[in-house]
Amino acid sequence: MSHLPLPLYGFAAFFMIFWFGTWCVHLIAICYGKYKLHKKSCKLPTESSPLPGVSILKPLMGVDPNLQHNLETFFTMDYPLYELLFCVEDKHDPAIKLVEQLLDKYPLIDANLFVGGSDVGVNPKINNIHPGYMAAKYDFVMISDSGIKMKDDTLLDMVQNMSERHALVHQMPFTCDRDGFAATFEKVFFGTVQSRIYLSADALGINCHTGMSCLLRKAVIDQLGGLRAFGCYLAEDFFIAKRVTELGWKMRISNQPALQNSGLCDIGSFQARLIRWAKLRVAMVPTTILLEPLSECLVLGALAACSASLLFAWDPLVFYLVHILGWFLSDWLLLSIVQHGSMPFHKFEFVIGWFFRELSGPYLFLHALWNPAIRWRTRTFKLHWGGIAYELPLNNTPASESPLIASQQQQQQPAPTLLTATAAAATATSTSTTTLATTTCSGSGSGSGLGTGTGTGSSTGSSTGVATTGTLPMAKHRLLVS
Repeated sequence: MSHLPLPLYGFAAFFMIFWFGTWCVHLIAICYGKYKLHKKSCKLPTESSPLPGVSILKPLMGVDPNLQHNLETFFTMDYPLYELLFCVEDKHDPAIKLVEQLLDKYPLIDANLFVGGSDVGVNPKINNIHPGYMAAKYDFVMISDSGIKMKDDTLLDMVQNMSERHALVHQMPFTCDRDGFAATFEKVFFGTVQSRIYLSADALGINCHTGMSCLLRKAVIDQLGGLRAFGCYLAEDFFIAKRVTELGWKMRISNQPALQNSGLCDIGSFQARLIRWAKLRVAMVPTTILLEPLSECLVLGALAACSASLLFAWDPLVFYLVHILGWFLSDWLLLSIVQHGSMPFHKFEFVIGWFFRELSGPYLFLHALWNPAIRWRTRTFKLHWGGIAYELPLNNTPASESPLIASQQQQQQPAPTLLTATAAAATATSTSTTTLATTTCSGSGSGSGLGTGTGTGSSTGSSTGVATTGTLPMAKHRLLVS
């Protein structure tokens, strides 16, 4: 084989080194997951160091069959001091009635409902929860997506992971046990691919934060300009973690994974979600374009098999099959560690779900590269390199970005201008404030030109809004946003 070009041997050596490094990631994730996950904390609060209060932000839009149960788990947590701040953009959203029913059912829980949102950037989630964030009264703020189900001791675990050196504690995404192949596919993804990257990144101190369930020091976020400072990003979670660590603070995952429990579970919508995440990763970390496809089991195995054949004259087919078997077994082991109990599906279902994930992964990534526009319900965004987002005009938005994403266009609602707050405690009061906020976002990466927007429509990077509230001594009141 001496007649082969020398650069070919260089590529073969590179792929073998990359293959070896990927297996190191497997080993780190398995060992760290075994050490970190589901570990009970022995620290107990004392009179000299009581547990701090936590303000929990819950962005809501629409309802699904599991929403009431998911929200109710926040009313029954075993934690002494917290408030629930439910945030809904549309005053006609059916989630409002559901929240009001829970407020009536649990009158002793400190809870408020904010309807209307704010206009502080292009990020719909930041716009939705911003009024709740401004009203938060405790030193720690938790942001928790609507589909998250809480265990009794989850908040306690997150707080106890928040040491004096940490400003951000986040949960590794996982799923509850649900029926159907779509639920199996989701659990396989979050328990293998996602967990492998998440655990190894946290062990190595790499930013892996996802914002579906996280606990923040409010003073640190305020120092960075508050949540409105991140309204120009769609991946606000990544940039919050980035800015927090740049200030010298630490972040880490909690012992308990975040239990996603959406009542609407289908392959198409989940794959659309994976495509959207891939588009965000490519814009934020451009090296993802090269590294992510190479980290896929089938792609990397084929390259490593050819390299091993060239360098060591090993049988490529045998090498490839052993590689796939080893990857499969390590993924099963990692999923078992994350699950921490019996699997809700048969081993054969895992085999089918695992192969489906491995075969569809490269296709979904290529789909993300082919069409970088990101559809968020009725709105479509594009990203500059570095993560700054801007919104495309509605008349230029395609009717359907793909068959996978078309299913997301069914439940659409206009942005409102009314803000309603419902307090559960009969003695709750609110201090009169008038706020005039103007925010312009900028960041690293090429192309930072942004437009402006005001009112209840969309904004693309710069927005102005005025909110006026009066003294409200009653338990239930409403605020108007002009």
